[in-house]
Amino acid sequence: MTQPTIVPRALLAGAPAAGGMRFYLTTHKRHWVKLTDVPLFLKSEHFAAAATLYPARGRYAVDSGGFSELQRHGRWTRSPRQYVEDLRRIWEHVGPYDWAAGQDWMCEDLIINGGTAGPLSFVGTKLSVPEHQRRTVHNFLDLRSLAPTLRIIPTLQGRTVDEYHACADLYESYGVDLRQEPTVGLGSVCRLQSTKQGAAIVTAMAARGYRLHGFGFKILGLERVGHLLASADSAAWSYHARKRPPLPGHPHKNCANCIDYALRWRTRVVAAIPTHRQTLLTDRSAA
Repeated sequence: MTQPTIVPRALLAGAPAAGGMRFYLTTHKRHWVKLTDVPLFLKSEHFAAAATLYPARGRYAVDSGGFSELQRHGRWTRSPRQYVEDLRRIWEHVGPYDWAAGQDWMCEDLIINGGTAGPLSFVGTKLSVPEHQRRTVHNFLDLRSLAPTLRIIPTLQGRTVDEYHACADLYESYGVDLRQEPTVGLGSVCRLQSTKQGAAIVTAMAARGYRLHGFGFKILGLERVGHLLASADSAAWSYHARKRPPLPGHPHKNCANCIDYALRWRTRVVAAIPTHRQTLLTDRSAA
């Protein structure tokens, strides 16, 4: 088995997330890694369930699937050891990924309290925000202990600026210097990204010198705080396509699973972001 190399942690303390932002196209279609070299964001469980894995043409990052796990079960059904084995298989067969998310615990009200949102039903964890943060940090420590050479990133969770600061302080209390991490995930901001509260959270965490990845960022959020992010991902193209007729000549009902539509959507998103914030949006060079 090919072993991953140790991730360098050479970012200077207090260094800003400036210098551009890399935009990952989120998809549940794992075979897209062989069809395009644009940066992709894919769920680990889609790889884990596959009999055949294809080498990636370009950059990609791995989502742990935490939203679905907590939405459906209110807990993680995969152990950290199982997750690490999945990541090793992905690395070996698909190729080195930029990074993989940890098995974090999101702090949205629906995740904690349960309920419904459109067609989705949430069982609810019935736990507190501090407990979600504690489990998020402890999982990261467990994963790094199990696989110190895998590129697993720490993720910040909370709902308010003060709660995100508390989560960051919790990492620091365990000796994790987030300013030295190549990427720090920013969770639970998907529905807040275009609001003043969401902007305040991103600004506060960026001010601590973290190279942030924004999970599930859409164009409004990118326009507002994209310059403070090192990277971001989005699956909004699929929802966008579901509400529209298919592209000319396409036989399917809509293009919600169509790579042609996804790539055109990504091009429009990149073009809509101010030029000075686009430095790494189409960057496919080595990290």
